[in-house]
Amino acid sequence: MKKFWTMLIWEKKIPEFLIFRKNIVNRILFTAAFALVFINIYAPFGVNTWYNVTKLELFLYSSGLILTGILVMVISRILMFQINKKHKLNYLQYGSWELTEIVIMAFVYTLLKVFFLHEKSDIVDDFVVSLQITALVVILPYIILTLYFSWQDKSKKLESLEQLKEDTNVKASKLLPFYDEKEVMRFSMLPSDILYLEAADNYVTIYFLNKQKISHYLLRNSLKNLGEYLSEYSFIRCHRSFIVNFEKVKLIRKEKDGLKLEIDAPTELIIPVSKTYSQEVLNEFVKTGS
Repeated sequence: MKKFWTMLIWEKKIPEFLIFRKNIVNRILFTAAFALVFINIYAPFGVNTWYNVTKLELFLYSSGLILTGILVMVISRILMFQINKKHKLNYLQYGSWELTEIVIMAFVYTLLKVFFLHEKSDIVDDFVVSLQITALVVILPYIILTLYFSWQDKSKKLESLEQLKEDTNVKASKLLPFYDEKEVMRFSMLPSDILYLEAADNYVTIYFLNKQKISHYLLRNSLKNLGEYLSEYSFIRCHRSFIVNFEKVKLIRKEKDGLKLEIDAPTELIIPVSKTYSQEVLNEFVKTGS
């Protein structure tokens, strides 16, 4: 069972922050700087005595090796980035890739020592030494940056969640509630989505936009009660049977039988204006226009 869970974790896809371009560049630069400082200050495994060089020579020699290592890492990370775009890497593949990268760098360092420094020594021993030093100066910054990138990623996700929660709360606070005749809240939505209200006996039908389609909700109440309540918003009474959201009125036209309001909706909606409310509607039109 333990083996099963271990394999399941290793087969899990790596997080996106590990293969962000910016993070890859930062990883390469930080690793190079860490390696240069670490080798020259601490001289791990007595590397300065193994290579029998002065501090200045060690600095120049290590700088050249690190530049070579950067070249290997750049090529490696470009390949990893391109492969990951087509086939998402899991933890096992990613870990194997990084180990292979370390082995290749150690092998390159060994070849440079043998062919450019011309030191007579056992190539296997040289490779082992190079592998030890490479692993030490590469794995430490890798671990440090992975922890930092993970913390950074979680912080961004937490900020996004908090922002989403805040936006949701703000949106919820802007919802317009509708109450029935017993003062019980039955329905609420954004005022900007409401088109108009139509009275029918003891009920009012609320017409609104839902995914670019006109929907409606039947509420037991009077248009008079709702009109008083909605006067605080952009709603105006235009007829004994209608209240419109004036922000949705895209055209007012005068016909023989009176004014007509054309509503901005997916389908044609024409709401009549009675003589009783015509002046009020025109005043609202002038006020909105100014």
